[in-house]
Amino acid sequence: MPGKSTSFRSNVSAAFNDIVEGISKDWIWRAIAVEEVKLRYRGSVLGPLWLTITTVVMIVAMGVVFARVFNQDISKYMPYLTIGLVVWQFISTLINEGCGVFLNAKSVILQAPIPFTIYACAMAYRNLIIFAHSCVIIPLVLLFFAVPVGPDALWIAPAVFVLCLNGIWLSLLLGAISARYRDVPPVIASFVQVVFFITPIFWLPELLGDWKGIAELNPMFAAIDVIRAPLLGVPLAPNSWVVLLTTTFLGSLVTFAAFSCYRSRISYWL
Repeated sequence: MPGKSTSFRSNVSAAFNDIVEGISKDWIWRAIAVEEVKLRYRGSVLGPLWLTITTVVMIVAMGVVFARVFNQDISKYMPYLTIGLVVWQFISTLINEGCGVFLNAKSVILQAPIPFTIYACAMAYRNLIIFAHSCVIIPLVLLFFAVPVGPDALWIAPAVFVLCLNGIWLSLLLGAISARYRDVPPVIASFVQVVFFITPIFWLPELLGDWKGIAELNPMFAAIDVIRAPLLGVPLAPNSWVVLLTTTFLGSLVTFAAFSCYRSRISYWL
């Protein structure tokens, strides 16, 4: 028993030190993220703006069609759809790329004793940079459709910060699981596609009638709502921040427990 207790405390301490050291060495993961963005779009004239252009085309196509399908005023529906899609792309990319955060860094992990958290932070920061490129669309759409932006828009800063925190714990958790079970990434990718259709991104929760409250308990909807509602100047769903912060706390707690148990095995699994 004393041996198991000592081993447990040692694992918890190692996991805690990994997280603290990884986050504190921001110059490393920021440099890695910037370099990965440059390498990803090397030789491209527009770079990450290609994603922005693709998003614009998707917004226009979906906006024209679904505004008519759902019988919505396009001047109100288009800003709603734009913000929803841009934020969703950020969230879904964090999830999907989080699965491969250790697999993609296999050669480095096996050669250098770098905290695993650095790779998770680099992934989140890289996608934050790409998200910033896509966000250029939002003010243009709001301006075009004359949507007034009030002081509540300042809430998007802490909201994006919380989304990045979720991206980090998701990377540590899904990255470790994917290192052990290689069929997890495609399963997660399929799951994310399903979630896209059952989350109020391009449709309004009001369309569900009495089931509206259930849709608003969806953590994905909460993550989008805390950014979309302030920008549109409409009230937040009653429990959006509660759902998002609860998900963040519980997810971080579960991830820390799993990371403490399996951190030492990640390199072996790779």
